[in-house]
Amino acid sequence: MFLSSFIMGTVIDVDLNGVFFVAQEAARRMIQQKGGVIINMGSTNALRGYPWYADYNAAKAGVISLTQTMALELAPTVRVVAVCPGYVKTPMQEAEYSPDMMAKLDKNIPLGLQATPDEIAALLAFMASDDAAFITGSHIIIDGGEIISTIAGQK
Repeated sequence: MFLSSFIMGTVIDVDLNGVFFVAQEAARRMIQQKGGVIINMGSTNALRGYPWYADYNAAKAGVISLTQTMALELAPTVRVVAVCPGYVKTPMQEAEYSPDMMAKLDKNIPLGLQATPDEIAALLAFMASDDAAFITGSHIIIDGGEIISTIAGQK
């Protein structure tokens, strides 16, 4: 069942429009300073449908397309990338899921566990660094192999 249009609009406003407006302001400043990196927060939800998350899935798919468009428009002065995490073990995640649900999630991830916030932060730091100077317009998946395992029918 699709979510109500009110909820759908709210999620799109925050998760897509919010990314757009923040990136737009960042880009203005980065162009003036003649360089920078915009890192948009995507999600593996952008890459395949998950039931009951139509609004979130659509917003995150929009973030990937927005990232690609911005990368073309802002090159070569500003790089733009999207980071797409899968499940991340946070206090919110632990509060929302029972221990049995958490174990089932971990079982569906080939590396056997969810990412930690520090692992996501390490990828963000790399993407912002000069070591990633030739990466733009891409979405980088950090999910312990979950997406590829479900595509390959492994789980």
